[in-house]
Amino acid sequence: VWFFGVYPVSLNIEGKLCAVAGGGNVAERKVLSLLNARASVRIISPQLTELLSDLTANGSVEWRNRGYRNGDLDGALLVFAATDNRDVQDAVVRDARKAGLLVNVADAPDLCDFQVPAVVRRESLNIAVSTNGTSPALAAKIRRELEDRYGDEYADLLRDVSPQGANLQRFFFGRY
Repeated sequence: VWFFGVYPVSLNIEGKLCAVAGGGNVAERKVLSLLNARASVRIISPQLTELLSDLTANGSVEWRNRGYRNGDLDGALLVFAATDNRDVQDAVVRDARKAGLLVNVADAPDLCDFQVPAVVRRESLNIAVSTNGTSPALAAKIRRELEDRYGDEYADLLRDVSPQGANLQRFFFGRY
């Protein structure tokens, strides 16, 4: 099955605000991946995991210590609904769509404007695997296989190649 309308993209979110509704384990994974991409993160939740609490205590993220309210998404580029409360999830989706924001709903691919792929990161090399939400477990399995195949030596190669630009690209990889 081809998923029409799905456009794979690597998005620079450094310094951009991303809002996460939820404070549990799923929200924690979302927040960590956003921080890894150097995003500015706002968490909306009355409760947090221990790690998320630590991140708020050291100022790494903004925390709105309460339930979700209209206006919590103001200024956000991306929105993540990572809560098991269906009413909150629906409110986040409704408000995000009304504001023209892209929203990802954990465990509800039919409500998502975008999916977060399983990613292998080796500095400048990012290999993303997506099943468009149909089988995150399969995407994770493929990611693990790619992690074994593409080790840190690929980061070294890119580090060596990047200062030389197009000439080394042609040398290593043929046509540019």
